[in-house]
Amino acid sequence: MRISLQTVVSLTAALTVGAVARADSPAERGQAVAIAVDRANAGFASDRSALTMELINAHGDVTTRRLLLETVEGTEDGDRSRVVFEWPADVKGTRLLTWTHKRSDDDQWLFLPSIKRVKRISANNKSGSFMGSEFAFEDLASVEVEKYRHTLLAEPVVAGRNCWQVERVSTDSSSGYKRQVIWFDKEYMNPLRIDFYDRKDELLKTALFTGYKKFGKLWRFSQIDITNVQTHKKSRLIWHDRKLGVQVASAVFEPAGLTE
Repeated sequence: MRISLQTVVSLTAALTVGAVARADSPAERGQAVAIAVDRANAGFASDRSALTMELINAHGDVTTRRLLLETVEGTEDGDRSRVVFEWPADVKGTRLLTWTHKRSDDDQWLFLPSIKRVKRISANNKSGSFMGSEFAFEDLASVEVEKYRHTLLAEPVVAGRNCWQVERVSTDSSSGYKRQVIWFDKEYMNPLRIDFYDRKDELLKTALFTGYKKFGKLWRFSQIDITNVQTHKKSRLIWHDRKLGVQVASAVFEPAGLTE
């Protein structure tokens, strides 16, 4: 009997969720949650999405951008993704390439058409703002369980949704965050909310994930609203067209492909 990849993923996730209840300490339970979430989201192969990005300043003024996001799933290492700005003219052609790694520093390259050159984002600069938004460069990388310590804080019910509340601490000293607190939905196996704390351990920003839709056995959000509580600026990403498992050209995930 042939068993599909999605069946294997679902069974593995179910077994790992059971490990949450069996774990003894909050750290062990938090790690079990992180592994369960990671495995439940595996098997998508690739993702191509059209998005709108809205930048909202403290006065409520909105700047709108359109972009394309492509991701290819990693097997031995982390995922690779490419962001391409398509509109308006002042950012059109700007591209960000991210190679996420499971245990080493991520690689990121930014192509700026105005100067026709590719800029490598150093580890020390990944906490900086991505294209003037409230998303940092490090927020654009996939989350790899191996690079964080996790602690289960509680199992609250939020707006009728059963959640795990988990504290996530990066093992990377160059991260812009001292810690993150995530509310993982137990059905969606994805976040409903993330609170980001700066290096002084003060709340920096809050991200809300809404509009969940199901693609086969995988749940995916349709919108992220992120609010910087220190500056009162906001950014929003809205997915208009998301396709999983589509054919993607491997060349676009190479630094040389950024200028083409």
